[in-house]
Amino acid sequence: MGFIHRPTRRGGIKEAIGIICDDRLRSGMDRLQFGEPGAPPLAERMRPAGLDEIAGQGAILGKRASLRTLIERGDYRSFLFWGPPGTGKTTVGRIISRRSRACFVHLSAALAGVKEVKAVLERSRELYESEGRRDLLFLDEIHRFSRSQQDILLSYLEAGSVIFIGATTQNPSFALTAALLSRCQLFCFSPLEEEAMRVLLRRAVREERGLASRFKLTEEAENALIAISDGDARRALTTLETASSIATDATIDLPVIERAVQRKGLNYDRAGEEHYNLISALHKSVRNSDPDATLYWLARMLAGGEDPRDLARRLIRIASEDIGLADPRGLEVALAAHQAVETIGLPECDLALAQAAVYLACAPKSNALYVGLGEAKNDVQNRPAEPVPLHLRNAPTALMKSLSYGKDYKYAHDFEGGVAPMECLPPALRERRYYRPT
Repeated sequence: MGFIHRPTRRGGIKEAIGIICDDRLRSGMDRLQFGEPGAPPLAERMRPAGLDEIAGQGAILGKRASLRTLIERGDYRSFLFWGPPGTGKTTVGRIISRRSRACFVHLSAALAGVKEVKAVLERSRELYESEGRRDLLFLDEIHRFSRSQQDILLSYLEAGSVIFIGATTQNPSFALTAALLSRCQLFCFSPLEEEAMRVLLRRAVREERGLASRFKLTEEAENALIAISDGDARRALTTLETASSIATDATIDLPVIERAVQRKGLNYDRAGEEHYNLISALHKSVRNSDPDATLYWLARMLAGGEDPRDLARRLIRIASEDIGLADPRGLEVALAAHQAVETIGLPECDLALAQAAVYLACAPKSNALYVGLGEAKNDVQNRPAEPVPLHLRNAPTALMKSLSYGKDYKYAHDFEGGVAPMECLPPALRERRYYRPT
């Protein structure tokens, strides 16, 4: 028996533990062919049933790879699967469920509450204590659980009364508690590579459970599908199915794919890790004086819906951190771009951002200000607060003059070159040099 659940907020404990689906019935559903009434979506019909059917993920599922070895040995621990959508996390969970003969309980942390999760965990504990068997809890989008909600899992994972798999698209270092991470083995799922995507698409076109060879997918269309899918198998298969529905003949070519997809959906989360990955790539491309990479990463962020004000603020930072006084106009250009963003907004401000970004990429570079200020801050933080030397202090009152405030001060403009022979650092820091221009 397979145990599958996709709860809604209206579902209670009874629903959370009471929907049971026979694996044989599910296998029959998977055998329904293209065009038959009641057939599941193409991505569901093409879901691999065993490890040998999985395309890609060789680092963790290839021969003698770590996760595959654990599955083949029946060593079912508590796992965390981290990776973008459509890379096989749920598929591997179902394969583990079949191999372990455990009921597969699929909950989403975006929909299920603590009550539903605890009901599943208690059911598995009772089953484990009475019959020595366990359920498999596949908790999708686990990063949506708060820290206190994540803590509910801990005692059950320690007891080993449930086979647990938590799936997330967010970096576990930021999204999950250290206590949960220490009790689970983490595996990273990568976007599928081009060759793996070709295998999946050709299998979907050819096999009876897929499109049953009723269509010919041209090479140009196949390349386009791979390009727009960004390593997401589900997205590729969903687009292929849409294309097969609107194709006027037995050929799926590039124009059909273009009509099916309309606009490429980018894997981008303004509040998640991908934001930090892309802004890091943009910053480092400017720093490395690469205008082509600069424009590419800028375009990626704009297409993904990044707030242009955040981009403008980052360019201002770059102007001081990586260029500084090697080209003081860089800061002026970045500030002008920020003003353009505030004045006209998107989409018109995109060229102003591009102008500033490319200017900074092509400008001479110096991190002397960044390094110098960092060293000065370090001394401020870690050394005693040195008193201001008497000769640098103002003496507006007679008392202060009697205490030698301002004594021996030398006015810079009275000296040739505008520099007086006078030390301005405290005596303890007299030999320090913070600004070293490059």
